[in-house]
Amino acid sequence: MSGYLVDIKNERLSFFTPAGEVKSLNDVSLHVKEKEVLGIVGESGSGKSVTAYSLMGLTAYPGRLIGGTLAFDGKRIDQMTEKEMRKIRGNEISIIFQDPMTSLNPVYTIGNQIAEAVLLHTDKTRAQAAERAKELLTLVGINEPEKRLKQYPHELSGGMRQRVMIAIALACEPKLLIADEPTTALDVTIQAQILELMMDLKEKLGMAIIMITHDLGVVANMCDRIAVMYAGKVVESGTTDDIFYRPGHEYTKGLLRSIPKLNEKEHNRLIPIEGSPVDMLNPPAGCPFAPRCKSCMKICLREMPEYTDLSDTHYSACWLHQKAEFAAARKHPAGIDAQKAGQE
Repeated sequence: MSGYLVDIKNERLSFFTPAGEVKSLNDVSLHVKEKEVLGIVGESGSGKSVTAYSLMGLTAYPGRLIGGTLAFDGKRIDQMTEKEMRKIRGNEISIIFQDPMTSLNPVYTIGNQIAEAVLLHTDKTRAQAAERAKELLTLVGINEPEKRLKQYPHELSGGMRQRVMIAIALACEPKLLIADEPTTALDVTIQAQILELMMDLKEKLGMAIIMITHDLGVVANMCDRIAVMYAGKVVESGTTDDIFYRPGHEYTKGLLRSIPKLNEKEHNRLIPIEGSPVDMLNPPAGCPFAPRCKSCMKICLREMPEYTDLSDTHYSACWLHQKAEFAAARKHPAGIDAQKAGQE
């Protein structure tokens, strides 16, 4: 046992389409401790949501896990049957989807949909499930819960629908909550309220959270650690301070340059990451970010770099770090050898 609540090792997952094999995840490794908040950041198509759905056993056809291991709370999810997964899905692992309007059923009341989640995973009666639904709406800060239980999704605002989705996800007090871009369609004020609500509930219920987003600003005050994904690979991982103050990968630096800064005296233009995302049908042999990287070297196009440990909590896959280590070794060969000898 690894001691982690979530332990994903070398996951490879592909979608086998008529056009060919789309290598959606290529050797992804992630872990989450109990009560920890992990942010997974990256642009659309980087593999963030696919990683989360595979953890819940929700990989859509024609997707298939072709390598690696996925473990949750010491249990191998990748070896479970669908019947075994149903006992965990919604009960121990819950998810908040991106768009609540498409996730909620338009022909059932809010009360019906929350009660259904309670009845599915517990042995409560209908009356007890209805009472639990009212409790959950109160927990997520919805006013007049008795009235809301009788309403339909289209009668609620976007922020309230998202709170209902959180209520459904928390029906069985899961150990892990996956939030798949839960604030994308909301305005800034409501976005802040939803994030604050999630952190309050984390403290009350003692659950871990995986926050999936393309917005580094969302994870700045919320996450303990951040994993940066690009083209189906984790290119950098570290604590929130590591990523924001000591970024090690050129893609991470590009993401940070594209965030507007409030403390600048002059109104400077944002610097976009130029170029197009990788074609996942034909991924490059080397670093997937190389075609868009201004510091690209010949070896970047030929080979994928190994991870370099930048600290005990921080690592990155970039040839620039390998080059720096090599230069340091050439400059101080005796010091490097002595250091190695001391470690041995």
